[in-house]
Amino acid sequence: MDVYSVNKVSALLEGNSYPGRGIILGNTADGKKRVAAYFIMGRSVNSRNRVFIEECDGIRTEAKDPALMKDPHLIIYHPVREIGNDLIVTNGDQTDTIYDFVKEGKTFSEALETREFEPDAPNYTPRISGIIRRENNDMNYALSILKSAAGDGSSCQRYSFAYSNPIAGKAKFIHTYTNEGDPLPSFEGEPKTLELPDVDIDTLTDLIWTNLNEDNKVSLFVRYIDIETGEAETRIVNKNV
Repeated sequence: MDVYSVNKVSALLEGNSYPGRGIILGNTADGKKRVAAYFIMGRSVNSRNRVFIEECDGIRTEAKDPALMKDPHLIIYHPVREIGNDLIVTNGDQTDTIYDFVKEGKTFSEALETREFEPDAPNYTPRISGIIRRENNDMNYALSILKSAAGDGSSCQRYSFAYSNPIAGKAKFIHTYTNEGDPLPSFEGEPKTLELPDVDIDTLTDLIWTNLNEDNKVSLFVRYIDIETGEAETRIVNKNV
């Protein structure tokens, strides 16, 4: 198991200049709140020309400068949406697929059975997704990755990870790429385990943002959700302001 401590500068993503897009889901150190974080990175002008915009039921990506937007395909979407007591976090338009399935009383896994990795050969970027579900003063969460078979675009591999009774001060972290490469190598193995420090949302937001590669980071979303009341605090950081 890989254990990271975000208390230490550069420990979260040390040595990884391009993890791509990443999802963190977990539990605060006091066990009272669930944590959700999502970041995006970019290497091209098109990818870097983005900001997170808050909406009534989540967030969406938007071009900071519309004149620089060459192709909105795969980079303009809703990364975060709420439906009832559920919070959906993904790296693409599968957010809307999950939302529609949950609305119909279907499951997170059923929704993702209808999707595959992104059609951006030769990278075949994985679709990573997460959901936090709050019921009876408790919250469980799940993560998923849809990826090609070692870069073979003819085969989709689907992996799901469900976490019941999450441990205080722990989180799971999944991202799209293991590191730089050509083509970009997909994430491998189970979601990594993070140790969350006993800090407020602003401190955690700063720790994550600081540890992301300065050249490639684009935007970050962080949310704390009170397990008993469902009340939420949200922070959004955009490099392009």
